[in-house]
Amino acid sequence: MTVTRPIWQLSATEIVNATHSGSLTARAVTEAAIARMEAANPALNAVVENLADEARADAEALDAHDGPKGPLHGVPVTIKINVDQSGHATSNGVTAFKDMIAPGDAPIVRNLKAAGAIVIGRTNTPEFSFRADTDNPLFGRTHNPWGPHISAGGSSGGAGSAVMAGIGALGHGNDIGGSLRFPAAANGAVTVKPGLGRVPAWNPSQTSERGLLAQSMSVQGLIARNAADLHLSMPVCVAPDPRDPFHVPLPWRGPKIDGPIRVAVSFDDFGFGLDPEVRVAIEAAASALSDAGYAVDAVEPPLARDTGEIGYRALLGEVKVMLDRDIQAHGSATLNAIFEEYYRQFPPLEGADLIRTLAQRSFYARAWSEFLEEYPLVLSPFMLKPFFAPGRDAEGGEGVRDALGGAHWSFIMNFLGLPAGNLPTQVVDLPHGPQPIGVQIAGRRWREDLIVDAMEAIEARIPPLCDTLWARMG
Repeated sequence: MTVTRPIWQLSATEIVNATHSGSLTARAVTEAAIARMEAANPALNAVVENLADEARADAEALDAHDGPKGPLHGVPVTIKINVDQSGHATSNGVTAFKDMIAPGDAPIVRNLKAAGAIVIGRTNTPEFSFRADTDNPLFGRTHNPWGPHISAGGSSGGAGSAVMAGIGALGHGNDIGGSLRFPAAANGAVTVKPGLGRVPAWNPSQTSERGLLAQSMSVQGLIARNAADLHLSMPVCVAPDPRDPFHVPLPWRGPKIDGPIRVAVSFDDFGFGLDPEVRVAIEAAASALSDAGYAVDAVEPPLARDTGEIGYRALLGEVKVMLDRDIQAHGSATLNAIFEEYYRQFPPLEGADLIRTLAQRSFYARAWSEFLEEYPLVLSPFMLKPFFAPGRDAEGGEGVRDALGGAHWSFIMNFLGLPAGNLPTQVVDLPHGPQPIGVQIAGRRWREDLIVDAMEAIEARIPPLCDTLWARMG
């Protein structure tokens, strides 16, 4: 492979082709990634712990290895600070936890390293990883590489900002209500939120178990710049780990579906209003899928608004029991005010109502399962309008409503444990500056591969945005 552009701009797939063929060493790739991090990160504050020295040592070990170590040999990655990485603090953006040093690697960190990925840094998250915007008193705000007019999203805002700025080819993140997909939407990146049980999860630093909904709604994943890199890297992430007793040990690729795959397209805004630019983005994705041979129909999935709203109210009911004391004790005044507004707009289900809703979850999941039997993919909005400005969710009721209030298309997928991908389909020049606009593609349980296939088909007609962004960044 002949490298004709800066190494830091290479995709994960291009890096692997080069390191496997011997045309690039892991050390060369790592040095390029570190140089890009040190050049771009001061303006972004996406990476809050620079691991350059460890990365160089790991690269040297890879280069001394007898042949490629694995499918991600030499790929620079970042890890979010709410997941354990041995010897580093799992602060979760909370000052009180800044010295909580992980005794071992979480499964996803172990899987990435075992595949030959090189961790170059740890990325920022909001306090307790529970905002759609990334800012905290410990490390400060992460900025969006498209400009200061757009939030970097949350809670994996550091990962999204870093990847799109060229700081590593892949960024680890996680998602309990949209924390992979909000940053993808904000920064113009590509991701797939895995479904329930798909990627093993556990933090060795844990002193107690998470709530039942947190266990079933929160997932680990990756943010990338194109869909092909997800096909390359996600099979690594789904490798089993006995520390997660509920992991589902299925291969990444499922059985082929005969005939054209049917895609349901929805423009449902749940009464919040759909911005015309978001409608254009959905129409562009639908047209691209149709051109690629998918059978695209305008049809509504079942019980969509109820599923999202009830799911988020149930999660907040659990959060109020399991986390509220810590949030009040260790969270900033800003975070506590935001949570008060969460509770007002999505009144937490408590006591018997919460228990009944947990039982009713299978009713919603069954309705969606039956629908997805006919339509294996669902194309919809993710955000109902262009992404919000930094700090918008801290601006009272209207701010929370803009940032999270209408995010039912996000909450649905976590509550039901269904996979959902996000990708951009256009950049618009709005009065405050350029902005990526994307869509969501959800799919059948444990068929993330179908979603990524569809995103690849769209990208064949609507190229990823990284080159556009880098030209604007200069």
